[in-house]
Amino acid sequence: MTAGVLDEAIKKAAIAWISVGDGPAYALWCMPAESSILVVSGPGEQFAPGLAEAERATVRLRGDHGGLILVVDATVSRLTPGSDEWNELAPPLATKRLNASGTADELAARWAETGCAIVRLTPAAGSAVGAPDLPAESAAQPPRETPARVETRRPFRLHRVRKR
Repeated sequence: MTAGVLDEAIKKAAIAWISVGDGPAYALWCMPAESSILVVSGPGEQFAPGLAEAERATVRLRGDHGGLILVVDATVSRLTPGSDEWNELAPPLATKRLNASGTADELAARWAETGCAIVRLTPAAGSAVGAPDLPAESAAQPPRETPARVETRRPFRLHRVRKR
């Protein structure tokens, strides 16, 4: 796996599938920052269990056509609210956040107040697995149970449809 493919995949990343330990991978929106990606999670934001406390995570990135092109182990570092790194990276990340109310600075301040975590995922050297070495089988998983699922009724039909 060349470093160029890794850098290109990170630059184009808008969503990444991130898993912590043996847990399931969650699709999380992200923002590239130099040779790493930034992810925000917490109250009122995306659900990423264990990511803020983790030291390592597995990141799966997609290519231009939506298929998996890269799997990489990454080191996780949490940005501290009020630090220089937070002040530099939180506003651009807030600008990328779709459907957020308020300005980018207000959103970054809300993240700091509510305890949201901004983490930087930096690929570990030599851990990238690319196209020829990726598993051939599908990594698709059945849908997880959620309280948001609602059983739907069969659709109403005015006239009976005959089968031929």
